[in-house]
Amino acid sequence: MNKEMLDFYLKTSMYTNYEPYKEYYKSLPNDMEELTDLILSQTIHRTELRRSRKEQLEQGKSHDHVSEEYPWWKYISHDDILLTAPAITAELFRQDERGFTKNREIRHKVVITCRYVAVLLASILKAKGIPCRVRSGFASYFTEDGKYIDHWIIEYYNKDENRWITCDPDKNSGKDHTDMPHKNFAWIAEIWLNVRSGKDDINKYIHGSSFQGLNMLAYSLFFDFHALMGDEISYLFMPSYIDDDNEFFNLTKEDLKDLDDLATLMLEPNKNFDELRYLFYNDKKFRILNTPLISDNEHLEIEINN
Repeated sequence: MNKEMLDFYLKTSMYTNYEPYKEYYKSLPNDMEELTDLILSQTIHRTELRRSRKEQLEQGKSHDHVSEEYPWWKYISHDDILLTAPAITAELFRQDERGFTKNREIRHKVVITCRYVAVLLASILKAKGIPCRVRSGFASYFTEDGKYIDHWIIEYYNKDENRWITCDPDKNSGKDHTDMPHKNFAWIAEIWLNVRSGKDDINKYIHGSSFQGLNMLAYSLFFDFHALMGDEISYLFMPSYIDDDNEFFNLTKEDLKDLDDLATLMLEPNKNFDELRYLFYNDKKFRILNTPLISDNEHLEIEINN
């Protein structure tokens, strides 16, 4: 395996920076089953909290007591606040000085989604000296109606076996979730190309609870591309040149071909690592992002389409 690439995936981003907690992360379990179970014991998924609250409203109580035990006045999602692994960890320590503990009370958990769990797990593995990368795509194992829901997982490199291992901390992916068959996850590059060529049904793929369409798949493609390049952006970060529907649906054939070419490279990220990295550092339209506080107006001095 390419040593330069493995060294790249040992490095941290502003999101996976482990330095404030390096020694603590290294002290956490090395066994992946134990580690992922411990991480999930610190969190509540926002849909889990929503389901629990709905049950309480409709039935007077929830089956898991999450709604009853999680204070009504606390944030019902920390996704907009705890963007980084150190931020998540700091909040966990603030709520319970024991840190990562198996018996964390519900009221002291953080409410985050899969992207944040993946970033936290990747940061811990990097601190342990294990090359790791976050991936964004879709999963079929959250529903029974044939729909695919957007989902984030990780890949980590096993030096003894000389292979990348696909890991989904969420046990809904099956008993082998810490060493999941590659085919069990729906990779966005393949989805994009199959939908674009008419080989796949775009209506199968859903972001969040209802967001569908080719523009949504384009955003997911960029989530995965940036994550592959060590920039694990959040759901609210969008490429500036397609930040709204009007911009996306007015893309030229050449623009769409550029996305097809990007997806083709992403089908084999190890083989095409150098080409992907070149695009990341040189193609402005793939790199310049809008965020909740940064709009097109902030990029006036940049010729994004050149």
